[in-house]
Amino acid sequence: MRYLWAIIWGFLLSNMMFYVLASMQGGHFEFGPASLFGVILAVAAMVVGEGLISDTAEQ
Repeated sequence: MRYLWAIIWGFLLSNMMFYVLASMQGGHFEFGPASLFGVILAVAAMVVGEGLISDTAEQ
């Protein structure tokens, strides 16, 4: 379930960020690159959460 939430939040936050930055620059919002970045962001968050950060209770 946490993977699903990571994908959802990564998707939403990256699309919001791309929309705001495009609006500030006077450009237009592109859904495809923003969604791709969201998936990459979610995968990176999962890798960091599962592999790189260790739980102190497990040691």
